[in-house]
Amino acid sequence: MLKYNHVSVSCQRVPILADISLSFPKGKITSLIGPNGCGKTTLLQCLNGVSHVTSGNICLNGQDYLKLPPRERARKLSFLPQIRTTIPTLPVRTLVEHGRFPYLGFSRKKSAEDISIVQRAMDFTHISQYADQYVDTLSGGIRQRVFFAMTLAQDCDTIVLDEPVTYLDLQGQKDFFDMLLLLRRQEKTIILTLHDLSHAIRISDQLIVMEKMRKDDLEMPYGRKKAKSHISGNPAGKVAACGAPRECLPAIEKIFNTKYKKFEDREGTYYFFG
Repeated sequence: MLKYNHVSVSCQRVPILADISLSFPKGKITSLIGPNGCGKTTLLQCLNGVSHVTSGNICLNGQDYLKLPPRERARKLSFLPQIRTTIPTLPVRTLVEHGRFPYLGFSRKKSAEDISIVQRAMDFTHISQYADQYVDTLSGGIRQRVFFAMTLAQDCDTIVLDEPVTYLDLQGQKDFFDMLLLLRRQEKTIILTLHDLSHAIRISDQLIVMEKMRKDDLEMPYGRKKAKSHISGNPAGKVAACGAPRECLPAIEKIFNTKYKKFEDREGTYYFFG
C-alpha cells in the first residue's frame, strides 16, 4: 500500500500542499479530481522527485519510499507524467524498451525476459504494429499509448498516471479505461488524475477530491501579488473528501459548483454533471 503521512510541499516558502495524509489501496484504482491549481499534479510529483517534500514521508509497502535509491524506486513504482516538452526521435520499440532501464546493467544488454516484457506491454496497449515507426511521427493519441507501454514495461505493481487521457478521442479514452480495468484484475495499484468527473466515478474504487487554494490567502503588498508564507488555517491545496465515489458526490457538487444526475441501464450506473 502507498501512504502519504503528513506530507507538505512548498516552493520558495509558498505552501502548495499542507499536511496531506492519504492511503492508496493495493490492487485498486484511485482517481484524484479537483479544480485546476488545487495540487493534484504536485501531489503525484512527490513520487518522481519533481515536487520536493518539505515535511512528512511517503511509504510504499512499509518502506520509506523517498529514501530509496532512484533505481529501486523505478522498480517499485512507474510514473507517466502529463507533459513532455520533447518527443524523442526513436522507434517505438526502442522507447518502450526504456522502461526496462531500471533492471539493466551498465551495458544495457536486454535479457530474454526483458524482451518478452516489452513485447507484452506493446501488445497490451495495441501498438505492436507501430514498433518500427518513429515516435515523433505518430499522432498524439498513439504516442500516449506508446508512453503508457513504456510505463508498463517497468513491470511495477504501482502505476501512477497524470492526466493520461488528455490526447485521446472518445474511443481512445474508452480503450484506455478498459486497459486500466484489466490491470486492476491483475492486482495492479493504479493512481491517476482526471478532469472528467463521470469517468472518474465510473472506473474508480476510491476518489480523492482536492480543493483549490482560497483567494483570501493572498496579500498584495506594494501593489504586487505575493503569497503569505505563514497563514493561519490551511492556505495550500488540501483534500476535501476521500472515499468511495458515491460518498464523495456532495463534495464534488460543492467544489465544482455543479449538480449530478444519475442514470442506470443494463451496463451499469452513470453520473452526469451540469
